[in-house]
Order: sequence, then structure tokens, then C-alpha cells
Amino acid sequence: MKTMAWLLPLVMGVSLGSVYFLPVAGKTAESAVIMKLPDAFEEWTFRAIPPSMEELSTLERDTEFAKAICLRPREGEFNLDGYAVPDRLDLSIVLSGNDLNNSIHRPERCMPAQGHSIVASSAVRLKSTKGHEFDVKRLRSKQTIKPTKEGDPVVEYNCITYYFFVGHDRITNDHLQRTLIDMKDRLVRGMDQRWAYVSASMWFGKIPWIEGEVSEAEADEKIRSFVTEFAGSQIDWSQVED
Repeated sequence: MKTMAWLLPLVMGVSLGSVYFLPVAGKTAESAVIMKLPDAFEEWTFRAIPPSMEELSTLERDTEFAKAICLRPREGEFNLDGYAVPDRLDLSIVLSGNDLNNSIHRPERCMPAQGHSIVASSAVRLKSTKGHEFDVKRLRSKQTIKPTKEGDPVVEYNCITYYFFVGHDRITNDHLQRTLIDMKDRLVRGMDQRWAYVSASMWFGKIPWIEGEVSEAEADEKIRSFVTEFAGSQIDWSQVED
């Protein structure tokens, strides 16, 4: 009993004193993603678009956005006016601010508000054009778009979305793993990583401006190619751990 009397204060003292040996938290490490989008690459043309009002109202003010509608001519297809018929892909990059909890999250959390009903989810391993392998999450959904004018019909599209998170020196497709990495880095390395959430989406099936139906396999091949090209040119791989 006497041993316990002096042992308890000793253990408490050692535990409290160990705090001084931990790194000082608060140092911010920038994401390896490059936020400035090109005007074009690999025949894709980028048309920058602003973040939605929902994004601006629900995320922290210091959250940064880079969003674009990306178009690429479909080989040998032209409309009645002689213009090339394009594929369309929607690209979104959301870069976290100081409060990670309110400036970045899983896409599954916000996609229903954009009309998506997610029907399938899987993990996919890709390789960038520079040979670096990384994991992405693949979602298949049905998106319902409400009419902007009274009397217009409700439109539904099948959709494929690929997404992943890019930190300072890590890439992951898992929100929980990203959170655990943050906890470890803050405790062990004294570092806060800024994370970017990258997503790319493409419709398939019957698309209004395309004469034939776009198969899921065709859309999937094109979005995979886009994401690997994006990863090769828009990520600073010199700071990412293999």
C-alpha cells in the first residue's frame, strides 16, 4: 500500500513531463496538389467554373477551390452545324483550410445534395503517367437534375466518379485513413497537412448531345485515362512518399 502511495505521483509526473518531448504542433505542410489548372492538356479543354453556393456556405472561408468542366472532341463525331461533339468531364479540387473538419470531407457526404444516389463503391489502384501508383475510390451513381425552369422535365444520368485525397506527402482514397494520418502527424511530427480532395465525374448512357449511347466501359476508360494524366501533371511527386 505504501508502494502505491509514492508510485502513483511518479507515474503522473512522468506522463505529464513527457508532453515537453513531443514536437510543437501547428506547423502547416502544403498539399502536393497543384491548384492552378491548365487551360488544356491531352486534347482536354478546361473551362473554369466557380464553386457552388452550397460549397461556399457549408465550408470554411479559407477553403480553396479549383473546378472546371473539361471537354474533349469525340473522334469522327460532328453535329449538324459541323462542330465536334465533345465528351464532358467535371473536375473538382477542394483544398482544406485550417479547420479540416469543416473544409474537406468524403464525397459520399455531399453528393446526395447534388442529386446523386450512389449504387456502388469500390477501390481502384491507378498508375500516374510518371509511374507512381496510387489508390482512388470509384463510385457509380444515378444523378437526378431538377429543371431550372418551370415545365422542363427532370433529367437523370448514370455517373462514374473517381476521387482521392492528396496531402503534403501522402495520397489516400480513404477518409478514415486520412484522419488517422493527421492524428499521427500532429502527435509524432508536429505537422498539420493541408489536404486536397480531387474528384472527376463523367456521365454515361444516353447523353443529349451524343447520338449513340456511351457505355459504362467507355466512360470508365476515359475517366481513368484523365485521372492518371492529371496525377502525372498536377501532383508534385517529389514530396510524396512511395
